[in-house]
Amino acid sequence: MGTHRSTAAGSPHTGLPPGLPTGPGPSRHAPPRPHPDAHSAALAHALQAAERGYAVIPLTRTKHPAVRSPHRGHPAQPPCHGACGRIGHGVHDASPDPLDIRRMFAAAPWATGYGIACGLPPHHLIGIDLDTKNGADALTALRLLAEAHHFPLPPTVTVRTPSGGRHLWFTGPPSPPVPNSVGRLAPGIDIRGTGGYLVGPGSLTARGRYVLATGAPLVPAPAPHALLALLTPPPPHHEAPPAGSPHPASALVRFVRTSPQGQRNARLFWAACRAHEAGLAQELAARLIEAACHTGLSEQEARATVASAGRRPGRQ
Repeated sequence: MGTHRSTAAGSPHTGLPPGLPTGPGPSRHAPPRPHPDAHSAALAHALQAAERGYAVIPLTRTKHPAVRSPHRGHPAQPPCHGACGRIGHGVHDASPDPLDIRRMFAAAPWATGYGIACGLPPHHLIGIDLDTKNGADALTALRLLAEAHHFPLPPTVTVRTPSGGRHLWFTGPPSPPVPNSVGRLAPGIDIRGTGGYLVGPGSLTARGRYVLATGAPLVPAPAPHALLALLTPPPPHHEAPPAGSPHPASALVRFVRTSPQGQRNARLFWAACRAHEAGLAQELAARLIEAACHTGLSEQEARATVASAGRRPGRQ
């Protein structure tokens, strides 16, 4: 979910009280109002999520925060995160308070979904967004990471996205905060942590509805410690792992070797970057290039991609 950053029932809520509060109508530049049922259903799902302790905000059909910024045209310096007392600060407005939620939805009658803020108590939610676009096989990539780093993937809240992907929810510790990232772990894997949000199940977007996966738990599982270690940046001047410690060499080679068309270069580059970070660049270069050639890349192209990973700015 730029960083963005859910759990509520997956079926539409019925029996809403009449007279849903409404705020001033949108200006002529505001998004068109959806059918009242879509707005009411989104509000109902958001309130259900709040009952479970999640802080929420209304979202548009494009999955962006629905309440307009009170500073548009006159940005605050430094940026305001809600200290002004008004709403319209994106994920910084997120609240589990039903009155706050109704107020935000009343100010955005075009909202058809809701976002759940990650990293906040009591759940300290962490979202793993597994994408399927552009040939990505993010679920396989996550399983390979789990195998390489020796941690299980426990059953947890799973939300299916309209594009065929899924969001996995985990709970984390209060600190250190888990940052948001896009594709850092592997192509197609995005992380929603502190300062980000997940699109809540029951939300209606331009591409379709987000729904809870059938049979999935309704309570997020704690994130495995080894997964947390991958998600949180190392402290400055951290020591290198001792010689002989386990490393994901075989998993990196397999990850490249099973690349689908359209992801071959991206997977090779990512694997080469991880090899450099683990101090295995020289050891794995030939094996990664051979694995890439197995997928159909030319040796020249594979060598160029591995070399570019070694020149990546900020590489450790």
